[in-house]
Amino acid sequence: MATPTRPAIKTYFFGWTNIKWIIRELVAMYSSKPSYFSKKRVESSIAFMSAIIVILSYIYTHWTTIQNSEILADASLLFVIAGYAVHQIQSEKKVVQDTVVPATPGDHETPQ
Repeated sequence: MATPTRPAIKTYFFGWTNIKWIIRELVAMYSSKPSYFSKKRVESSIAFMSAIIVILSYIYTHWTTIQNSEILADASLLFVIAGYAVHQIQSEKKVVQDTVVPATPGDHETPQ
């Protein structure tokens, strides 16, 4: 007689293994170890999400008396925050790309 087999367990993205990996990478991000995530991008994303939460909670609590100009000001504030974050990230990329890194330790000669 054959033994019954257990059905295959579905694997989801938010399984315990993936949660542990994300936690390890977040810890590595704030240490001197190399990390999969960029510290500045994570922090700017958190700042942007918190701004969205504050603005949406304000709109939710004042939805009966809010005016169009307040909604326009809130949207402008979000665009300014997002633009600042993108500008900071792009300017740091430019600084890194402009830096000349020698291919090997002996390549310190300047081009003529």
